[in-house]
Amino acid sequence: MSESEYVTDVVVVGSGGGLCGAVTAAAQGLEVIVIEKQPLVGGSTAMSGGVLWLPNNPLMQAEGVPDSYEEAMDYFDSVVGDVGPASSPERRAAYVKEGSEMVRFLQGLGMSFRRCEGYSDYYAGMRGIRGGSDRGRSIEATFLDGHELGEWNKKIIPGMGSAVPWTIYTGEVAPAQLMKRSLKSLGIALRIGVRTYMGKLKRQERLTNGGALVGQTLRVALRQKIDIWTSTPLVDLLIEDGRVVGVVAEREGQRVTIRARRAVLLSAGGFARNAEMRSRYGKQPSSTAYSSANPGDTGEVIEVALEHGAVGDLMDDAWWIPSSVFPDGRPSPNNGERCKPGSIIVDRAGKRYFNEALSYMEAGRQMYAHNHDGGSIPSWLIIDSRNRSRYMWGMQKAGKTPEEWITGGYMKRADSLRELAAQCGIDPDGLEATVERFNSFAKTGTDLDFFRGEGGHERFQGDHTNKPNPSLGALDKAPYYAVALYPGDVGTSGGILTDEFARVLDSNHEPIEGLYAAGNTTASVMGHSYPGAGASIGASLVFSYIAMKHAASLEGAKG
Repeated sequence: MSESEYVTDVVVVGSGGGLCGAVTAAAQGLEVIVIEKQPLVGGSTAMSGGVLWLPNNPLMQAEGVPDSYEEAMDYFDSVVGDVGPASSPERRAAYVKEGSEMVRFLQGLGMSFRRCEGYSDYYAGMRGIRGGSDRGRSIEATFLDGHELGEWNKKIIPGMGSAVPWTIYTGEVAPAQLMKRSLKSLGIALRIGVRTYMGKLKRQERLTNGGALVGQTLRVALRQKIDIWTSTPLVDLLIEDGRVVGVVAEREGQRVTIRARRAVLLSAGGFARNAEMRSRYGKQPSSTAYSSANPGDTGEVIEVALEHGAVGDLMDDAWWIPSSVFPDGRPSPNNGERCKPGSIIVDRAGKRYFNEALSYMEAGRQMYAHNHDGGSIPSWLIIDSRNRSRYMWGMQKAGKTPEEWITGGYMKRADSLRELAAQCGIDPDGLEATVERFNSFAKTGTDLDFFRGEGGHERFQGDHTNKPNPSLGALDKAPYYAVALYPGDVGTSGGILTDEFARVLDSNHEPIEGLYAAGNTTASVMGHSYPGAGASIGASLVFSYIAMKHAASLEGAKG
């Protein structure tokens, strides 16, 4: 192949959260080229709910929602704990302080956000946890008319927002599902309906969730005349005198060299879709079939960085979310289903082993921690017919159970718990005893085993009309249903180690000059935890922003 050479100030590898770094660099007067290996932009960010977990953010301040730097750091300490340099005090401080500044910066560029009121921090209210916010620290991008992006409107990878016909925000999903049980939820649903109708009336093509976040950032990038090259995978880093001075990529069948006067930012996701890397680094059993990460999440950018002296950390972890698998092989993340009354999760012995309504990452960790003899992978999510008649399952309406789910084996159905246990390979005596004990908790509203329903997240995802505990309800109405749950994920959360300026570190924990990284390419500042909705996307954007601010501040960088 022939080789061409280009020169710019900054090369950004990846077009999800890294776009925030690109617009930050451009706002500092730097020339930027973004390379994306896939034909569509946005990666896992575009496919996500597009939520950002940002303590003490400007929207909270404007609405008078109590928070502070000290409370956020206390929350970090009690949730994440000491996991080493990936979540050092310096990196946590940078995330909290710079996160607020990033929001103000993006608002100044014309981006717009809304608060996810009530979307509680995932550990708020739980025993032993300090500094959590019950009202939530999460924000999300407001909708965008895709027509504003011109031809780029069709170049954003489809995600959560494209799967539904409504203009609905991520923070509205849980409460809107209860519209038949609550006037408050009905009001939210009506607001969604009016918003959707108005969009159609105006002939708009509204992007929401991750599509809105990527779309708004892309709109800024296009206004800044940033070059974005799709179908351009990274081949290697260009290094001179120990400094990263650019990249080698493949574009339109040609090997191209892009020299970077200031910096290279790696923000190209993790390795959730790479079976070999998962086998080498990750928890077992593991399968790419359980993952809902974007198809390009294949880890080669991490491998390139490691080959050039970067050091990895937290590589055995992922953003877990217990998932069922349809007969056609499609994984289906089960989040709200775990939290609703009339549901439990049991192992092969028919026993509960954790608080089912915990955050999705924590639930996945519990599945692995309990899997000593293979008894909890898969686990079984069991509901009764009252639950099935009241609450959605995935995108399926309450009370509507497709017969092919039953005939295809995806969902088991039986008139008794013992019969259901036999179908699932569960100890029937264990299951009956577990349900009897759980039903006694449902009557009193207190889960004496795992304290389900005490945390703010558990209440938010539960049913506030269910008394006395929004997350506890008896399983006592036949028929009963069960679905196998596996440790699915939406991406890996370990990668190359970076410092508080997002500089990539070597084995001596010294910065590799000219090289920065953010997002799932890196070992997460969140450690082995997920403090609140948008913790992964938030870190991706914040550290991309920090990286390019730092790169722009350097003088005399080689080119």
